[in-house]
Amino acid sequence: MEIVVFFQKIIITDMINKFNFKLLSKDKNARLGKLETAHGDIDTPIFMPVGTAASVKAMHLRDVKASGAQIILANTYHLMLRPGQENIKKMGGVRKFMGWNKPLLTDSGGFQIMSLGKLRKIQNDGVTFKSHLDGTKYFLSPEISTDIQNSLDATITMQLDECIPFPASYEESERAMKLSLEWAIKSREAFQNRTGYGQFGIIQGSIFPDLREESSKKLTELNFEGYAIGGLAVGEGQEFMFETLDNTTKFMLENKPRYLMGVGKPDDLVGAIKRGVDMFDCVLPTRSGRTGQAFTSKGQVNIKNSRHSLDTRPLDIGCNCETCRNYSRAYLHHLFKAQEILGLMLLSLHNIHFYLNLMKNIRESIKNSDFDKFEKTFLENYYSGDIDII
Repeated sequence: MEIVVFFQKIIITDMINKFNFKLLSKDKNARLGKLETAHGDIDTPIFMPVGTAASVKAMHLRDVKASGAQIILANTYHLMLRPGQENIKKMGGVRKFMGWNKPLLTDSGGFQIMSLGKLRKIQNDGVTFKSHLDGTKYFLSPEISTDIQNSLDATITMQLDECIPFPASYEESERAMKLSLEWAIKSREAFQNRTGYGQFGIIQGSIFPDLREESSKKLTELNFEGYAIGGLAVGEGQEFMFETLDNTTKFMLENKPRYLMGVGKPDDLVGAIKRGVDMFDCVLPTRSGRTGQAFTSKGQVNIKNSRHSLDTRPLDIGCNCETCRNYSRAYLHHLFKAQEILGLMLLSLHNIHFYLNLMKNIRESIKNSDFDKFEKTFLENYYSGDIDII
């Protein structure tokens, strides 16, 4: 009897911690879901703040969490260079290292290596590149990238892929897509299949529908826990991006999470959700915050503009973030003019809150079968612009 009870407990524990995506409802193509992982549940659609080097720039993690973040992103390329795979492994993984007790996704490093240009060389078995820090030569293969991410203890691991810039010829896009498929197989074989952890394959093919279809269908055969759409937000523009999403999501599994990598501005997110995407990441909220750009319900605001110098209003009247509840535009303008670090922090906090609150409102609209109305109202306000000058 004790043995039976013991095994029952093991089975129940496994069911609770299993990496599992539940599609709760749909409003046309917009999807409401829940992703269950070893480190907590994730409500989708969701935006993932970017913590490239195990830090969300200019933000304390308590503020990231208070803004509604359920998962954040870190980067394999940057962490393998500094502080290094073995150091983070000794510290118990990147989540423990940085003090984040929720799910974490790690990018494979493919996009960062693409940006190195002449400092990298693509081969069939991987990529040789020189560190942007000190010029040291490294080799990264699908197996090595996956092993590093295993050591980082990432909740979600990404396959290594080759991400090419836009525009690219059909021939170059096909070559990169096929190489990414080969790397997907090797990444899958190297993945440590642990309870509550998952690995995503990455669909490539630039803006070419037949390449996206082939990539989607062949990756499906590898039975990844989720699927990402890569190779967008690389200069193709919103029209091409939406068209490519239309030509990609229709070949993606309904019962697996869909992640659009590196996107984007608020209207990009709304348009992608309309086309069936569940997960997003982008550096824009914090990068813009550090340069004085705020995202609001009335579009972007440049807080460094002199028109804000005596403006007593918050950044966004309808926002309840810490920044908008406590500080005026005039004060934020002053902080940036005085080059005070607090200004960068307060705008980054607002932007992250704005993105995550947008996701929360979208989830509610899908739940109520009211997404089209939400989209129309949001975009009308967003495109109207911040025109009220005091």
